Amino acid sequence: MKDTRKTETELLAAIRDAARQEQFLEVVSPEEAHKRFAAHLDLSALPPETVSLDAVLGRVLAHDIAAPLDVPPFDRSGVDGFALRAEDIAKASEASPLKLCLNAEVIACGHAPVIEVGPGTASTIATGGMLPRGADAVVMVEQTELIEDKDGLFVELRRPAAAGQFVSYAGSDIARGETLLRRGTLIGSREIGMFAACGLALVEVVRKPKIGVLSTGDELVPPGQTLKEAGIYDSNGAIIAAAITEAGGLPLPFGAFADDEKILQAAMRRALSECDMVILSGGTSKGAGDLSHRIVSQLGAPGILVHGVALKPGKPLCLAVIGNKPVVVLPGFPTSAIFTFHAFVAPVIRAFAGRPPEAAKSVTARVPVRIASEMGRKEFVLVSLVEGNEGAIAFPSPKGSGSVTAFSQAEGFLEIDALANMLDAGTKAHVTLIGESARAPDLVLTGSHDVALDIVVGALAEQGFSARTIAVGSQGGVGAAQRGECDLAPVHLVDPKTGIYNEHLLTPGLSLVKGWQRMQGFLFRRGDRRFEGQTAEQAVKAALTDPSCLMVNRNAGAGTRILIDRLLGGAKPKGYSNQPKSHNAVAAAIAQSRADWGIAIEPVARLYRLGFLPIAPEHYDFLLVEARRGRPAVQAFLATLKDERTRERIRSTGMQPA
Repeated sequence: MKDTRKTETELLAAIRDAARQEQFLEVVSPEEAHKRFAAHLDLSALPPETVSLDAVLGRVLAHDIAAPLDVPPFDRSGVDGFALRAEDIAKASEASPLKLCLNAEVIACGHAPVIEVGPGTASTIATGGMLPRGADAVVMVEQTELIEDKDGLFVELRRPAAAGQFVSYAGSDIARGETLLRRGTLIGSREIGMFAACGLALVEVVRKPKIGVLSTGDELVPPGQTLKEAGIYDSNGAIIAAAITEAGGLPLPFGAFADDEKILQAAMRRALSECDMVILSGGTSKGAGDLSHRIVSQLGAPGILVHGVALKPGKPLCLAVIGNKPVVVLPGFPTSAIFTFHAFVAPVIRAFAGRPPEAAKSVTARVPVRIASEMGRKEFVLVSLVEGNEGAIAFPSPKGSGSVTAFSQAEGFLEIDALANMLDAGTKAHVTLIGESARAPDLVLTGSHDVALDIVVGALAEQGFSARTIAVGSQGGVGAAQRGECDLAPVHLVDPKTGIYNEHLLTPGLSLVKGWQRMQGFLFRRGDRRFEGQTAEQAVKAALTDPSCLMVNRNAGAGTRILIDRLLGGAKPKGYSNQPKSHNAVAAAIAQSRADWGIAIEPVARLYRLGFLPIAPEHYDFLLVEARRGRPAVQAFLATLKDERTRERIRSTGMQPA
């Protein structure tokens, strides 16, 4: 039998080797370690792959996605009731109820209406039903009474209705052509809902980085096996694999290996050939029995970049790059391993996976406006977080419960107690963040939205700046800028007295930044003989003299509405009370023959393949809050506006940069 006991000479040699541990290559600061590691890495997201809708949860969007259609695709009812003309019941009251004759049609979901709602008539409509031509409002069935007499069926109403009441306009949730989601978006259930609402079954996402996971040490025993004497279970392998998944990677466990140089080197080379990154835990402290650093140093150039970081815990960390693949040897103790993983490895995995940096879970923010609430129920209010002069501001989402995008575009939510009927303006509220990456944006633009603004915001995203656009219209943007609740307010309001755009909006603390011009014009369906070949002024005149011609207006406070009222000269033609809040909704109404003409911008006419008669250029500019001019994101925005690549992309949409 072979004697495996060491001789006295061998024992003394082993003791000397163990006592004579090599020093670390160089102990550097955490900042220097990050710098060296990043200098040898391409931290771009990995190439995309196409996956089905049922497999995109938790993945990262590889490209910007433009909405292929409007959501909703048509003006629809928000309640069960009756579609009618608001002007027909403007004088209805309890003392003087009004009757409308019911049309011989019930508008159900999925069925297009065929009867036009004329004066003194109404059509029965279900929730989600398509608004018929001629109607501009819906009244709930609970607020009416059915009357049947020898003359037919009537509905009696005892209160007036406002134009647009219980109507969800086409494109009010998602507008055709707008950027639906941006590259780098972490896809959750709310984003999947947006894809489904737009009919998208396949999505291009960033490929998950494959991360090889190895553990080393004679003492390690795989979980589930009998623990040997002086052995410990390999917990690092499981911990690191789970952390990789949390960071957006795909862990590939290679197992635990004894301190055998040939076996461990073969496993490391195999992991490098199959993975985008390799993580090994243990064997970094330069002890006589530790082989990891020596093996890594033999795998290829540039090799080990850092071995020793001024951290507690985590000093033995080893960072290397082999070819273009990062290799990290984490300390063996679990606490040190997971600490250094989150500090140095997780950011690399998140970058490869296309994910943004991690953020805090919750914040305290000021609510700038009064929020009404229904007593008796706890209310959750979706908010967008913006940075104000005195801390975070939680701006309530303006979109309703039927919106797909409201949840997606919110950074968090706040709660209103069941016993409260409001949350006062100025209240400090606790905001629960949505998702691990939710954070206040670097730049806030509150006001009017435009497709060219997506181009500028996209260019900022490429520079690492996040931006939040809150579409509340030009007038809403003016108020937000004056209160200091945004960085810039996109506006396009003409001074009725001078005909000059936006300069009259300036007040102390605000300055005007020129954006671009967009041509406004008269929209109609191609082939309409009333308008083909006419000037815009001639077309408006033709529309006003034709009793059957139906217009679609814009909402009060919109810059386009001011132009419309000037063109009409006080006239209020048929359809004047139909007042959607976007250019897309105007174009959709015309394209779907629910209206015959309207005023909108040229790019929208192109999207919907409508006829366009130019009227005048509109100036789309920005009110800059001077107190925020020095912020890095604001400076980047101003520089991007002047960048010729951005300006050329704006020109491609039909706009003319200032």
